Amino acid sequence: MLIDINTYIGHWPFRQLRDNTCKDILNRMNEVGIDQSIVSNLNGIFYKDVHSANEELFEAIRASGKKSDRLVPLAVINPIYSGWKNDFKVATERFGMKGIRLHPQYHGYDLTHENCVTLVKMARDKGLPVMFSLRMVDSRPSSWMDISKEWALKDIMPIIKAVPDAKYAIVNVANNSQLNVYNKDEMELFRNTDLVMDTSGRMILNLGEMLRTYGTDKFAFGTHAPLLDHITGLLRIESLRPEEASLQDKILLNAGNAKRIFSI
Repeated sequence: MLIDINTYIGHWPFRQLRDNTCKDILNRMNEVGIDQSIVSNLNGIFYKDVHSANEELFEAIRASGKKSDRLVPLAVINPIYSGWKNDFKVATERFGMKGIRLHPQYHGYDLTHENCVTLVKMARDKGLPVMFSLRMVDSRPSSWMDISKEWALKDIMPIIKAVPDAKYAIVNVANNSQLNVYNKDEMELFRNTDLVMDTSGRMILNLGEMLRTYGTDKFAFGTHAPLLDHITGLLRIESLRPEEASLQDKILLNAGNAKRIFSI
């Protein structure tokens, strides 16, 4: 089984995207052999009222008919926008979304903001994971209107310290050296936190070494499509040598860890 924990519908205002509808995603899933995809709506990064993007995603998946169970929705929530608690309630209870995606850099708040911490605790109490993307696109060739600061893995630590018993997904790990970025106490906390990183990011070049550093329970297949391709994240798993990952390890990376985090 193969589960992609990081894919999107919607648009990016600074470049043209292809394969960015539910129909397109399902076609690409069939081509690659992906059984399920965790999907959020890119439009939620840029809408002032981000919940409109959750409504779009809910309707788009429902319109997929019999194949809709292959697309697992995540809600984009902005905890500093009026009505965010109701957005969370509707998205998780009425729409049945299996987690939330937060975009602090785009929505303009710190991870230690009171509302952000409260939101993560609300997700925790429902057993839902919270997803952060360390970067959406490479900032070097991006539009001058896009953000310029990209996150490294260490930038996630404040929210893990604030809510260590939540579930997290950290995707597109792309910046700086991701090995040995934590001190001893932080590394222990990171390892004891129920989280996964996906395999889409540029810094997942030596996945075998990262498995030794963080553990096989800390990684899951992800593509970051359609901003990135569907294949690279999978090749990083498939190319692992036997001494780097056993068959059971690859089963965890392909689907097992995703099932644990997203309860699917």
